[in-house]
Amino acid sequence: MTNQTLPPLSSLRVIESSILGPAAITTALGDLGADIIKVESPSGDYIREMTWPIVEGVSLMHYHLNRGKKSITLDLKNEAAREIYRELVRGADVVIEASKPGALARYGLGYEDLRQINPKIVFCTVSGYGMSGPYKDMPSHGIAYDTWSGVVKPAYDDEGFCYIPEHVGIGINAAPLFGGLAVLAGVIRARETGQGCFMELAQSDAAAAFDWYRSESHMAYARPEDVVTGNKSDNYVRRPVATAGMKEGVRYQLYESADGHVLFMASEQAFWKNFCAGVGRTDLFDKWPGSKYADHARGNRELQAILRDIFRSRKTQEWIDFGVEFNTPIAPVNTPANIVDDPQFKDRLRIMPHDKHGADMLGFPVKFVGEQEVDPSRAPTVGEHTDAVLQQVLGYDAAQIAALREKGALG
Repeated sequence: MTNQTLPPLSSLRVIESSILGPAAITTALGDLGADIIKVESPSGDYIREMTWPIVEGVSLMHYHLNRGKKSITLDLKNEAAREIYRELVRGADVVIEASKPGALARYGLGYEDLRQINPKIVFCTVSGYGMSGPYKDMPSHGIAYDTWSGVVKPAYDDEGFCYIPEHVGIGINAAPLFGGLAVLAGVIRARETGQGCFMELAQSDAAAAFDWYRSESHMAYARPEDVVTGNKSDNYVRRPVATAGMKEGVRYQLYESADGHVLFMASEQAFWKNFCAGVGRTDLFDKWPGSKYADHARGNRELQAILRDIFRSRKTQEWIDFGVEFNTPIAPVNTPANIVDDPQFKDRLRIMPHDKHGADMLGFPVKFVGEQEVDPSRAPTVGEHTDAVLQQVLGYDAAQIAALREKGALG
């Protein structure tokens, strides 16, 4: 263990004005110890009632996205409330406007206003489609960025109705990764130069950037075939674009095991040779030795049928053990429901328990070796920390807080 006692971002203070999913941009910052003050309207962020599951009357999404944050209610229509906001910004590093761009500027709290009182402030506005382009004024929710970016393919039920299929949410998760990185870059520069910055982030942009391999592959294939080809092992013939080309693979493919599925990844000749030796079928290597790299034995149905029977002969765990013993890449195929039972998951990922955090949630995945992980606080109720923030951050006394409440500044 090191002598490190402070969380990595303990010196970072963020003032966040957010509603719904864009609040995710600061979740990881809070997991790393940042002081995040979530400024809410008196009615609060209605994320607490959105989507499912609802755990003891509060949404899982709120518990997850707003964990580790403090909540203060300010009625920004009130000048006294706006002055509190300015005072909070004076001692902050970052302001997050996770709603419609310009929402804070309408109250005289935009970047140009706030930089006058704190030149080092890093101001980031997060929205669906950003501040420019023909879609900038379109209202939207998180899945819009997945459909817009091409991540979700429409599906149809037995009655012919189109529906949203189960999928990984990209936009709502990619934006915090890109945004959090950019915010910290802005803070580092501000601390070096004394000058903050204004940045804006579209969740749609983040979804497209996250799925770069597929869109960039389409762009590459739009060029002449004598310039952009397939790879050497496919005799330079183009496969279907990006991951769509995985369907034809044989040595890199999903197979049924005796009790589930495994992913077989012997596309390198050395791994394929190891596998054949391990299962006592060197004849398969002799007949189909393949190329040195990236050879998936594309379209070889004869080999695929043989491998199908081989993989059905052992359970998933047996194949995992085999892969370690014979240096062959084989992976389990889990589901969102059973991954929590996977031994690797149990060893690596921390689950924050519902009795303390409101819902069972995954902790921050990056480990600072030798240091204790930050344990973020439970997501706040509306205005839960109003008095505490005013007292501890701004130094207000009880009489001042009572006066502000009387004026309606706190809602």
